[in-house]
Amino acid sequence: MLTLAVASALVFAVLGLLPGNVAQVMLGESATPEAVAALEHQLGLDRPALVRYADWLRGLATFDLGTSHAYDAPIAELIAERLVVTVPLALLAMALTVVLALAAGVYAASRHNRAGDLAVMAASQLGIALPSFWSGILLAMLFAVTLPWFPSGGFAGWHEDEGGGLWEGLRSLVLPAVALAVVQAAILARFTRSAVLDVLREDFVRTARAKGLTRRAVLWGHVLRNAMVPVLTVMGLQFANLITGTVVIENVFSLPGLGRLVFQAIGNRDLPLVQALVMLIAAAVVTINFVVDVLYAVIDPRLKLAGR
Repeated sequence: MLTLAVASALVFAVLGLLPGNVAQVMLGESATPEAVAALEHQLGLDRPALVRYADWLRGLATFDLGTSHAYDAPIAELIAERLVVTVPLALLAMALTVVLALAAGVYAASRHNRAGDLAVMAASQLGIALPSFWSGILLAMLFAVTLPWFPSGGFAGWHEDEGGGLWEGLRSLVLPAVALAVVQAAILARFTRSAVLDVLREDFVRTARAKGLTRRAVLWGHVLRNAMVPVLTVMGLQFANLITGTVVIENVFSLPGLGRLVFQAIGNRDLPLVQALVMLIAAAVVTINFVVDVLYAVIDPRLKLAGR
């Protein structure tokens, strides 16, 4: 809670100090000073900053985020409409990241300094070097234009009465999710390889092998579980990065998610909407870090013993 309180103060202070006038932007450059002043009064922008901050905090506590200046709609409804796109996109990208990274990292570690290890490290370096928006453009050109397997942009919707459905909705998110996962999987694969190599040098690995366990059973049943503590930390940070990374990818693929809403809100100088979105992202990051801390005790039995 303290972290969120500090974040709220920083968000409100930084956005309040930005140059420009929201009322002037909404009315246009030709608006008269009287009209601008009237709109400022209507929006409450002429009140003291501390009063507006206190009202905003009360709204956050009661989930009353106010009304968007640009859309003239409740901010909570706007965010809820966009979450049905951004959350599945981030979850799909994270699932792809975990599957690809764990498989590649364990494979590289098990073939340390051999051809397989070098190939994975070269591929991961290439993945890190490619920006996600560039990967998205390349994927769209290949799998939407040259090979029309997936849509190049837009979102079909999750409901059949909207012209979409579960399958069509997933098809709309595949290319953006892959574009987001490429960079994150490359980073996580390198961390996984390093963590697995450290565990492979432990005595209990030799003991497990001496008991007759196969190399595959030792890698996936013993080594990976002990290596997951540092890897899990990176996963938590990456999931937060995937949520913030949707700002670019959703604009590349014209997806009506939170990322595109952030971009539009900034362009419209819609400060209440920008503040709510930034606080939502900050709350998501704090929540993810808390979940990661809880999962430590589940994955690493040594933490349970230390607690006792």
